[in-house]
Amino acid sequence: MSSVRVEKINEAFMKVHCDDGLARDLYDFFSFTVPNAKFMPSVKNRYWDGKVRLFSLKTNRIYIGLLPYVDTFCRERGYDFEGITDVIGEKTDIKFDLKKYCMKEYKLPFEPRDYQIEAVESTLKYGRQLLLSPTASGKSLIIYMLLRWYGKKSVVIVPTTSLVEQMTKDFQEYGYDKDICKIYSGQPVFDSEITITTWQSFSKAPKDVMQSFDVVVGDEAHLFKATTLKGILEKMKDTAIRIGTTGTLDGSEVHRLQLEGLFGPVKKVVSSKELMDKGTIANIDIDCIILKHEKCHTMSYQEEMDYLVSNEKRNHFIVNLVKSLKGNTLVLFQYVEKHGEVLYDMMSNTDMGGNLHYVYGGTDTEDREVVREIVEKNKEDTILASYGTFSTGVNIKKIDNIVFASPSKSRIRNLQSIGRGLRKTEGKENMRLFDIADDLQYENYTLNHLKERINIYNEENFPYNIKQFDLK
Repeated sequence: MSSVRVEKINEAFMKVHCDDGLARDLYDFFSFTVPNAKFMPSVKNRYWDGKVRLFSLKTNRIYIGLLPYVDTFCRERGYDFEGITDVIGEKTDIKFDLKKYCMKEYKLPFEPRDYQIEAVESTLKYGRQLLLSPTASGKSLIIYMLLRWYGKKSVVIVPTTSLVEQMTKDFQEYGYDKDICKIYSGQPVFDSEITITTWQSFSKAPKDVMQSFDVVVGDEAHLFKATTLKGILEKMKDTAIRIGTTGTLDGSEVHRLQLEGLFGPVKKVVSSKELMDKGTIANIDIDCIILKHEKCHTMSYQEEMDYLVSNEKRNHFIVNLVKSLKGNTLVLFQYVEKHGEVLYDMMSNTDMGGNLHYVYGGTDTEDREVVREIVEKNKEDTILASYGTFSTGVNIKKIDNIVFASPSKSRIRNLQSIGRGLRKTEGKENMRLFDIADDLQYENYTLNHLKERINIYNEENFPYNIKQFDLK
C-alpha cells in the first residue's frame, strides 16, 4: 500500500512525500480547466492550455489550506496518510457568550447580529477561514471583532483606496481609538497594531515588512486568485492567522480551492435572501430589459460589444430610462472612452433632475469620496461609473436604482454590483435593478449572457420580470 506523509513548510505551503506515481495522481486531481478558457487569447494562441494546477510536480508543494482535500484524496483511494500534527492557524474554542463579551470589552456602539457572532466563532475555531457573506451584511464589523480579539499586529488588504478610507472610518465608528496605518499612494507608513492597505501598495512593501504581521485579512477575497495577490499570501510565510471575506465566488471549483488553500475552509455566513427576509437589507426588484434591434449580421464578441455601446438608439434609451427614475441612480458601464464618455456627454445635455457624477479609474480617491458624501445627502443624483470602480468595495447607502448599461456574464461582478444598492436607509425598503440586454435576432453573445444572469437571479431567489422594447 502506498503511503503519503505531509510536511508543513511554512504557513503558506506544505510538501507531500510520496512515490512518483501517486504524485502524478495528485497533480491530475488538483488540475482544473479555467471556465471559458477557450476564449482567452493565451489559449487561442497556444501559450497556455487553460488549466490551473494547484499541486507542483517539481516540488511536491501545495497550499497548506488544502490539507483536508489531500487527506480525502488519500483515504478514498486507500493510501496510508500521515497528516500535519502541528496547528495550522491559531485555534480557539469559545465556551462563553461571545456577543456579551464583545459588547463589554470592545464597547461596540450597537449589538452585533447573531450571524456575525457565528462567523467570528467559526473563524476563531479554525484559525483560518474564508467567510462568504454578501454586501451589506456587515463584514467590516466581523473583521473588526476578530482583529480586536487577536490583539496582534494585523494587516487588512483591500482592493481600492476608497475602501482603505472606508474601513478606517468603520473601525473608528466601532470605537477603535488607536492610530491605524493606511497604506496607499502617498501615505506614510508607520508601526501600528492595525494596518489597512491596498494590495497594489502592499505588494511593493519590503519582505521584512510583509512578513512582520501575525494576522492577515483579505477583504474582497475573490480577487486573490490574481497572480500578485496570490504572491502576497505566499510571501507571508510566517503569518498563521489568515482570514478572507467576500460576497461571492465565481462558482467554479478551482476558484474555491485556490481561496481555501490561501485562507482556509469556506464558511457561508448568511445569504442575501435571508437578510431580505429579516429586513436587514433592502428588497430587490429586477427588470430584465431586452432591446430588440434590427436584424444584424453575425458578429464576434468584441464586434458585438462595439456595436452596442456605439448604438445611438440604445444609448438614448438608457439616458431616457435614467431620467425617468426616482431616487439616486447608479449607472454602470464597461468601456470608458467607447461608452462611459458617450453616456456622460448625452446625460450632461439632458436635465437629469439632480447632480450628475462621473467616476472611472482615473478619478482620484479624494474625488470619489466627495461623490460618495454628496450622494449620501441627496435624493435625485446620478452616478455614471465604470464597473471596475463601483462594482466592488464602495458603500453608498442611498442608491435606489442600478442600471447595467453594459452586459456582463461575470457572476462576481453582477452580485457585487447588485450589492451596491442593497443597504437600507430611512425611507428606503426596495432597490430596483434594470438589467439591459440586446436581441440582435441571432444567437448573439450578450443575449446569452442575460440567460446566465437570470440563472444567477434564480440561484439567489431574486424576483425578476422580463420586458421587451423594440429599437427599430
